[in-house]
Amino acid sequence: MGSDKVACPKSPRLSITTLAITAMSLDDSATPARQVTVAAHGHLLTNAAVWSPDSRWLVYDVRSAADGSIFDGTRIERVEVATGRVEVLYESRHGACCGVVTTSPVDDRIVFILGPEHPTVDWTYGPARRQGVVVRASEPGVARPLDARDLVPPFTPGGLRGGSHVHVFSPDGRLVSFTYEDAVLAGPGPQGRQRNLRGVGLSICDRPVTVPSRHARNHDGSAFSVLATALEDAPRPGSDQIERACEEGWVGRDGYLRADGSRQRRALAFQGRVATTEGTAIDEVFIVDLPDDTRELERPAARPLAGTPSTRPGVPAGVSQRRLTFTSDRTHPGIQGPRHWLRSNPDGSRIGFLMRDDAGIVQLFTVSPVGGEPVQITRNHFGITSSFTWTPDGRQIACVADGSVCLVNVFNGVTRRLTEPVRDETGPRPEACVVSPDGRQIAFVRSVPIVAGGDRYTQLFIIDLPAVDPL
Repeated sequence: MGSDKVACPKSPRLSITTLAITAMSLDDSATPARQVTVAAHGHLLTNAAVWSPDSRWLVYDVRSAADGSIFDGTRIERVEVATGRVEVLYESRHGACCGVVTTSPVDDRIVFILGPEHPTVDWTYGPARRQGVVVRASEPGVARPLDARDLVPPFTPGGLRGGSHVHVFSPDGRLVSFTYEDAVLAGPGPQGRQRNLRGVGLSICDRPVTVPSRHARNHDGSAFSVLATALEDAPRPGSDQIERACEEGWVGRDGYLRADGSRQRRALAFQGRVATTEGTAIDEVFIVDLPDDTRELERPAARPLAGTPSTRPGVPAGVSQRRLTFTSDRTHPGIQGPRHWLRSNPDGSRIGFLMRDDAGIVQLFTVSPVGGEPVQITRNHFGITSSFTWTPDGRQIACVADGSVCLVNVFNGVTRRLTEPVRDETGPRPEACVVSPDGRQIAFVRSVPIVAGGDRYTQLFIIDLPAVDPL
């Protein structure tokens, strides 16, 4: 989301067949895209969960750069798509920056990244030095920290020691997932200390954590937070061990059906980095099954939940991690394409991801959460170039391809172009292509001038979804 590489300044179940597609025309039934923001600054959507539950509002952050690439925003806003009316939900203070905002699917909470207030030379914005913050749209400006931070041992269970990023509520709004990096383990350290590795974490909402004020950067949290993925400093080649977990997504509105017909009610799919038998690092699809009772997430397994000065936080009891794809023998092994987050269809039977076909073209694939061979959905002569989201009925996926916002029919792979192709820097951007909860509209971002010939800024657009082709 443009926030990992650039420091913040100190100021301001489907039976699926596939169909080879060699050409694609504009869908005549689609209505033209409509621009919904106009301000002279960059607007950026997160890759999912940017619509209010009633599909009335879009939430976004602001950036100074025309393409939104620099994480330097100081406001979280929302726009009413029917009227263009803008409301400021949060404005950061004391040199902090904020961004990458998502909404709760059940109420008016929003969650986003907040960088350090009063940044210093040794504590500027970065992957291990950021936090999640929750604001209600009904209480703009009233921010509550999500994940607690404790940087001094003995560390506090339920608090973490670093930074969280891209926060997404679970379908029931009770948990929040995020990626995490550890400030205690970042940088050089004594021999034998574990490395700071990116992992996937969870916050259990409304389980407050109080942290001793032994460090200036310690803070309390409104949620009990844990690391949910097991990581290894040096994965054994050919094994299922991983050294990185990221780009996660909740599986199903109510989990998924296991092979025995019982229901796994909470699970997260994510990209896990393994080592092939030759030692090459590739990303594969993994899943973590979570316990039904969220209180189990507060119980440690083999290692302390809070970690130690030389070890990462431990994974809770009742969390099971599995590998779903095995692609090392492919011509182009591993997950490939633009940065994207794994996304499940609503019933949880398929997990979508991107991978190159034998010709090197980025195509859409899915895999079952119980395992099995991946299924190739698209067979286009052009690649998918964006993150993607499913429609609420689970029949289509919205994405950007060949300079257009497109809809992919997941049953036959047919790709329909919804917008005229624009293949230069003013075309639909890769960060987001997000279907509304009511399934009627898609939100995306383009870089356009405020006035003809003037400076370009990233603006939010929406387009109506056309009728679904009959099966």
